Amino acid sequence: MNAHTSDTSHLPTGDTMTNELMPDKIMSDEMKAALADLPNIDAEHWRPLEIDRLVGPDAPRHAPRILVLYGSLRERSFSRFAAEEAARLLRAFGAEVRLYSPAGLPLPDDCEADHPKVQELLELAQWSEGMLWASPERHGAMTSIMKAQIDWIPLSLGGVRPTQGKTLAILQVSGGSQSFNSVNQLRILGRWMRMLTIPNQSSVPKAFNEFDEHGRMRMSPLYLRIVDVCEELMKFTWMNRDRSAYLTERYSERVESAEEVSRRVNQSTI
Repeated sequence: MNAHTSDTSHLPTGDTMTNELMPDKIMSDEMKAALADLPNIDAEHWRPLEIDRLVGPDAPRHAPRILVLYGSLRERSFSRFAAEEAARLLRAFGAEVRLYSPAGLPLPDDCEADHPKVQELLELAQWSEGMLWASPERHGAMTSIMKAQIDWIPLSLGGVRPTQGKTLAILQVSGGSQSFNSVNQLRILGRWMRMLTIPNQSSVPKAFNEFDEHGRMRMSPLYLRIVDVCEELMKFTWMNRDRSAYLTERYSERVESAEEVSRRVNQSTI
């Protein structure tokens, strides 16, 4: 993929920011580098997140950890392009991002969970504090490639739920007219995985028109929606991650042991 560059001389720096910008809004070098790789972004209207408005003074301040999944193995994959574009935006908002490739992931139950690709996925799921899922729509639904990744993530690992209480953003791309079939299904999956799915979402119709020959998304209202989704995911992740354990604590599970919880949610007879 060819590198894209843009003039960043007009971007604010630590020396040129006005006094109105709080210290928590100053962009790191990593965020500036990520922003420089976003030629569609108007830096004049870009706003670093105001962390002090999202979390308390004693909350963790490390970069939110976001796992990005996509649902296609095609060489020219529009869901991968959308996922990569979202990853760039998330980094510009200050996230630490991991993009998982589903290539080589076996079908669920076709092998043991110690398969290297399965282990990679499980480790990333546990590492993450939020996720973004991007699926194509195929035959009116999310792809089996997308669903297989979610199906490999257990509801419980020894009584610990690897996705419970984490934030989720959802995107879809399609080759035809506007549709929300995939994002509707992804939203249901997020609820099933006990995740906090943000209100905003993105659906990109006729995706072949929206990406250039290098796989970069063209400027359009559809691109702006993905920017909004990433910004919202970051805000919700900052607000939620230090509180998710308490928000998802349940009386019914307090009366169960960890072993009972694991046995109940991971039934092998389904």
